[in-house]
Amino acid sequence: MQTYRTPDERFADLSDFPWEPRYAEVPDGDGGTLRMAYVEAGPADGPAALLLHGEPTWSYLYRHVMAVLAEAGVRAVAVDLVGFGRSDKPLSQADHSFARHVEWVRALVHDHLDLREVTLVGQDWGGLIGLRLVAEHPDRFARVVAANTGLPTGDFDMPEVWWMFRNAVEKAEVLDIGRLVAAGCGRGLDDATRAAYDAPFPDEASKAGPRVMPTLVPTRPDDPATEANRAAWEVLTRWDKPFLTAFSDGDPITGAMAPVLRKLVPGTRGLDHPVIEDAGHFLQEDAGAELGRVIAAFIGRGSVD
Repeated sequence: MQTYRTPDERFADLSDFPWEPRYAEVPDGDGGTLRMAYVEAGPADGPAALLLHGEPTWSYLYRHVMAVLAEAGVRAVAVDLVGFGRSDKPLSQADHSFARHVEWVRALVHDHLDLREVTLVGQDWGGLIGLRLVAEHPDRFARVVAANTGLPTGDFDMPEVWWMFRNAVEKAEVLDIGRLVAAGCGRGLDDATRAAYDAPFPDEASKAGPRVMPTLVPTRPDDPATEANRAAWEVLTRWDKPFLTAFSDGDPITGAMAPVLRKLVPGTRGLDHPVIEDAGHFLQEDAGAELGRVIAAFIGRGSVD
């Protein structure tokens, strides 16, 4: 497997992101290994929150969430998916699959970090991957926060706006990562923040991950990931541990999934599910501190102002 590793200097002087990266080697599924990156904040003996980002962001997305969680005494662990952030980037789109991304995160979180009694926080692809992990390893997780995400099986069509996004990513000669993130924010991005999202991707070859991820979302009943996702739903429909939906009020891509999760997952019942106002798809960027307070309160380490 041919990979690209973004030079460290690309990540110099990131605003509001003081945590030093940590690394782990995970099997690449092709006989070699990949280096995965993550950052941690908060006390090492605090309750663990696993923060998983999506397309086309990286752990930088969670910087405001992490600051709040750390202050509340939570051990916040934010991972860079393979192909994103400081993690290694396979250069061939064919090296990416839904199953491989699930296994890469599992190897990091379970085999390397050995996290237990975890609170999953998953947004976008972070939810797709994270919910699979929850369903396949339920003993490792204490609770779930689903934030602008879902777990499609291909049995129902995706929203038209998502198809527009997928087509734009597939056809773009130059994939403007910062612009994609800005388009998913309700409150806009300043130049420094956009630059931070561009930082992991110095050239087009390094963007195989962001380019391929939309094509890995199941959109038909015979998709390669459909069977495993259906099996995950079988578990989730019996999941009675706490399961919070913390969706924004301005995400046309995933908004319809919040009521579906609340209807089908038993662990959602009896909870006060917040709606993060004036926020888009990337609610961590628009309202990260607010989301952090919601998560901390859900874990029992604070209250929502």
